[in-house]
Amino acid sequence: MAFDHCLKNGEILMMQQAHVSIGNIEYAYGFGVYETIRVVHGAPVFLKQHLDRLFLSAGIIGLTHALTEGTIHTWIGALIQATKADTCNLKILLIGGRTAEDATLWILPLTPLFPDKKLYRDGVATITVSHERFLPHAKTLNMLPSYLFYGKAKEAGCYDALLMDRHGNLTEGTRTNLLAIKDRTILSPPTHDILEGVMRANVLNVATKHGFDMREEILPLSHVDSYDGFFLTSTSSKILPIRKIDDHELSIPEALRELMRSFDAFLLFS
Repeated sequence: MAFDHCLKNGEILMMQQAHVSIGNIEYAYGFGVYETIRVVHGAPVFLKQHLDRLFLSAGIIGLTHALTEGTIHTWIGALIQATKADTCNLKILLIGGRTAEDATLWILPLTPLFPDKKLYRDGVATITVSHERFLPHAKTLNMLPSYLFYGKAKEAGCYDALLMDRHGNLTEGTRTNLLAIKDRTILSPPTHDILEGVMRANVLNVATKHGFDMREEILPLSHVDSYDGFFLTSTSSKILPIRKIDDHELSIPEALRELMRSFDAFLLFS
């Protein structure tokens, strides 16, 4: 579904009016941050967490602005009403300027790209690439490496590419968080090395409430066979099991299936 409307600093525009000047040096140099928010039944999901991270990302790169969460919340409501969309994704782009007043906030409704249902049953294949993200806690417009590595994954017939640091440790996907599971313990790469996703945070919260433990530790590629399984989380994919990392064939343990069911039930009533 194509959407006709977007929003710029509170003003509803037709999509064809959405443009950024070629002379905008901040946009050209990637001086901006973004979030992607899922809308279900006309309501944005985990909105406060996404806006908190948007502002955190802006602070990390020194992007000043005059916006408040309340203002953006109101603008999102107005855009949802204008689009009359029951289900969509909202991409928020906050582009910096020379002063706080020059910052520009765009909100674009997009058609969600959900994984095929059979991938939740069978799991997905992934490849690994060597890359360490700059300022990993900031969700910035500097997405060229992720764009290239994601394309490489698609060429290989895989769902995503997993980033690997200089020591051979897995950190995250190009657009997903990576987690491992062993018995009833969820293992995360050290958070200082990754962008902590909103969906990831909610998955871990649900896991804790259902008797799972959580631990941070390095996840060496050479040790993937020592875990019961791996999975990805993201706004569009929720919990997606991994069946293959490079040439390593993986199983999908029942404990992970249980967590997937519990999380689906949590989303149903959120």
